[in-house]
Amino acid sequence: MCSKALQPSSLVDVFETFLSSAATTVDEEKGNPLWQPCADFYIACILSCLPWGGAELVEQIPDDIERVMVGIEAYLSIRKHTSDTGLSFFENVDEIERDLNNKDQTCERSQQYHNFDANSRDCEFVSSSAQLGKREIRSVPRPHLSFEAQLVTGKSHEFGTISCSNLPTMSSVPSGASFGKEKHEAELKYPQRIRRLNIFPSSKMEAIFSAFNIENFSSPSSTGKNAEIVRPDVVSRVRTRDLTIISSRKECASFMVGLPVTFRYEYLMAETIFSQLLMLPQPPFKPVYYTLVIIDLCKALPGAFPAVVAGAVRALFEKIADLDMECRTRLILWFSHHLSNFQFIWPWEEWAYVLDLPRWAPQRVFVQEVLEREVRLSYWDKVKQSIENAPGLEELLPPKGGPNFNLGAEDGKENNEQLLSGQLNEMVKGKVPVREIISWIEESVFPNNSLEVTLRVVVQTLLNIGSKSFTHLITVLERYGQVISKICPDEDKQIMLIAEVGSFWKSNTQMTAIAIDRMMGYRLISNLAIVRWVFSEENVEQFHMSDRPWEVLRNAVSKTYNRISDLRKEILSLKRNISSAEVAVNEAKAEVDAAESKLALVDGEPVIGENPVRLNRLKSRVEKAQEELLSIQESVEAKEALLGRATDENEALFLLLFKSFSNVLTDRLPKGSGARTLHEWKSAQVEDMAVDPEEPSTMELDNENQIPQNSQANGRKKNVAYNVGEKEQWCITTLSYVKAFSRQYASEIWAHIEKLDAEVLTEDAPPLFRSAVCFGLRRPVNEA
Repeated sequence: MCSKALQPSSLVDVFETFLSSAATTVDEEKGNPLWQPCADFYIACILSCLPWGGAELVEQIPDDIERVMVGIEAYLSIRKHTSDTGLSFFENVDEIERDLNNKDQTCERSQQYHNFDANSRDCEFVSSSAQLGKREIRSVPRPHLSFEAQLVTGKSHEFGTISCSNLPTMSSVPSGASFGKEKHEAELKYPQRIRRLNIFPSSKMEAIFSAFNIENFSSPSSTGKNAEIVRPDVVSRVRTRDLTIISSRKECASFMVGLPVTFRYEYLMAETIFSQLLMLPQPPFKPVYYTLVIIDLCKALPGAFPAVVAGAVRALFEKIADLDMECRTRLILWFSHHLSNFQFIWPWEEWAYVLDLPRWAPQRVFVQEVLEREVRLSYWDKVKQSIENAPGLEELLPPKGGPNFNLGAEDGKENNEQLLSGQLNEMVKGKVPVREIISWIEESVFPNNSLEVTLRVVVQTLLNIGSKSFTHLITVLERYGQVISKICPDEDKQIMLIAEVGSFWKSNTQMTAIAIDRMMGYRLISNLAIVRWVFSEENVEQFHMSDRPWEVLRNAVSKTYNRISDLRKEILSLKRNISSAEVAVNEAKAEVDAAESKLALVDGEPVIGENPVRLNRLKSRVEKAQEELLSIQESVEAKEALLGRATDENEALFLLLFKSFSNVLTDRLPKGSGARTLHEWKSAQVEDMAVDPEEPSTMELDNENQIPQNSQANGRKKNVAYNVGEKEQWCITTLSYVKAFSRQYASEIWAHIEKLDAEVLTEDAPPLFRSAVCFGLRRPVNEA
């Protein structure tokens, strides 16, 4: 429109179509307010256009754009504010920060317009086209102005009629569950909000002049006289480069390094990337994509960006106790991976004070988990060497030992179990057929020994044979999985099997998780058995101090979900193939019919005029096409049957998972607590770490090195303390995981919400547990 290719009135017609559809959608009588995300999306499209062409619209068709602005204001007056508390980065924030983070996207965008001309309008909404046209937005490229004389004589075109998608009608029977499902569907269909993660203090953002700025489109921490639209530019450059092409992340970093601005924008760039990396419920791309982008930016800007990234890590570490559990896990995975690309160099002495904290303190657990992940990416001695400036942190390293195989012969003496293990080992080395090993166990081992002994001998021996590498483990499970399956046919025995795996790899969390994951993949153990094992007493005691049980649980739920997701994709693909096959059959039949219709007379009798060989070939083609169609239809039926069973398994999994959460929380949450949300619970239980009240906030970072101002040179922190008791921290951690699982698998949980409400989210369930589930599902607590 600015370049005269499109008529301004045509663009306004598009705006008014959006406005009309948005207003109808949120109308309770004529529309479907559950699909407000769709209406908000249409309004966001209009508001996003105005900085780029608002001045031209005001100049050419002031009355029309005035009508649009009035329509936007009218829509904002009738829409309902939606809270994204369940998607907040932090669990416990002060009132100001919570207001900023909970402001939904459309309100945020409109607030920027409220302040568009605050001096003259006293922060009222800019519904006047004159106000819209009088403010120049310096950062918006306006190349058309250089060619205005030529463009004014050019021919403009109509945009054409557009229609907005028809939305589902409101359910005639009011139901909280059905409304919740439809609302969730709407939120999934329309673009996710890129939420703000305000990491750096305002003093670190250059040329900041306003808390909200229409020219910025985003957050108070990123506004500036010359930085007006940098954040959406950065976001678009990150989001439009996918990880599927290996060179794309380098191209992304190149674009971000070369932004056409004259000020330092490393802080803004880091905030934007971390906002997407930690975005809930999931980032736009796989987390490893952002890892690669950050690495490339650090290499491209070695004098500036690494220090900014380090400052972001320190700032987030100071608030790690309040960081959402899913965000915390992603941060651990990213940070360990990032350090592995820079020789594991980090000033660990700054964090040595965590040794003075209780074992359950989030900062101590964070350091412990980062070091454990680093060992996975390198080796124990290398990581130990990297913390030589803080040798005390060696206490947080995982055990150095390998597998815990206790059936080896000692001093030439063998007990019964060691003897049996040796015999099995020789059979495996001799490549004895699996059926013979099973016969040996059934005839010689099990009749003379208990199930526990038999299981221990078989599992420990096979795991020891496969302990040399991942490949050895997989090979052993593929070849001798039937042996294990024969011993552990039901869920109770599978729990014993998982416990034996955990005992064998008790010094190696990674191998424990991999072995259990592969066994589930080979159907040696069920996901229900894994859930029951994770919630056994031994593992429950580690919930707040180790990621070990959570990693196993995440893998099990993820594998179950991926299995269903893959089946759905395969069925959708096959159904597309059915359509193509039906077309092929019809075309082949048409060719046969056309051939048979050509008749000739021979000796007065009608005969087929086409070449018989060609006709037979056409008929054969019809038969093959029909066989192909039938084969695809049978495949669809088989896949749908598998999907039905997988869906039933999924329902059983989530019911057991949330029942287990409810049971352990019922036993441990204090009775009679009036708190109904995790925020209320933490407000009542959590006291900030003791710091000198004269010191600045822990989020304030000093100078260019980005070192927290309340740290000391020797790495110890003054008056360090963590005043949350172990029982309280266990409850906080477990409730956070309840919310994380609910949020991550919300689509699957909504499919079974009626049963979940009836069997788990009952009045007897702890209120804090119910609210955690509801926050994860973004569901009003009173609906459960």
